[in-house]
Amino acid sequence: MTQSLLIPSPQGSTRLFAVLGDPVGQVQAPVLLNRLFLELDADAVTIPVHVRTGQLKTVVEGLKRMENLDGIVVTIPHKFAICSHADRVSTTVGLAGSANVLRRDPDGSWFAENLDGLGFVQGLRAQAHEPAGKLVALFGAGGAGAAIATALVQAGVRRVMLTDTLASRADDLADRLNAYKPEVAISLANPTLNDVDMAINASPVGLNAHDPIPFPIDDLPQHAIVTDIIMKPAETRLLKCAVKRGLKTHPGIHMLTPQIQLYAEFFGVTRPVHGNC
Repeated sequence: MTQSLLIPSPQGSTRLFAVLGDPVGQVQAPVLLNRLFLELDADAVTIPVHVRTGQLKTVVEGLKRMENLDGIVVTIPHKFAICSHADRVSTTVGLAGSANVLRRDPDGSWFAENLDGLGFVQGLRAQAHEPAGKLVALFGAGGAGAAIATALVQAGVRRVMLTDTLASRADDLADRLNAYKPEVAISLANPTLNDVDMAINASPVGLNAHDPIPFPIDDLPQHAIVTDIIMKPAETRLLKCAVKRGLKTHPGIHMLTPQIQLYAEFFGVTRPVHGNC
């Protein structure tokens, strides 16, 4: 019999958290957060919520009016649009232009943060891949990609080359990052990959079995690390091709694992203090 990953029974005191996305079938956060809540003996539960783009405002405004809902985790494609539903945003959200978590603060206001990038950098370092001083090619300047680029700049990369199917999105992100740290980012439609230290897929390409690889790997140098933030499948076609070429790879789970603890800390979910009686 499979061990439960949920608290024994949600009750009136249980705090609720929602994970919003379209689709949501691929999200791993609800399972991992509920497992952590159980380990912490916290009276809290997370549920996935499938929200179409045109319904985001209606759903979010409804959720915010639920007095027992303390936080929202956001995944594709809502990470940009969710920012307008926050009363305050972090510096990282201001730079990235996207958020992936909102929490209700004690005064009732909603604060937005983006932990994608911090989780990504922590995941890199946990696998002994230090980003400082590296030349990075990042494909996908959407919500997660923008946060990852921001965190990499804050972590001290030498330069990050940004590529996106929407050139204006990569251009705007490069402008924000260069205002923060001059000449650290550049938007390129077809970046040269023969001298990069790390190539990152931060786009949705690879979610479906028939997807092509998001960028060519033949020109990558032998020391390059190929990373993919997609969680399902765990080994994308990109990573399989990189392994076949003998390159080091870094799958998406390494970004999510540290984020789960970061989510709990951001939401203030900790182990309850029990009295002596």
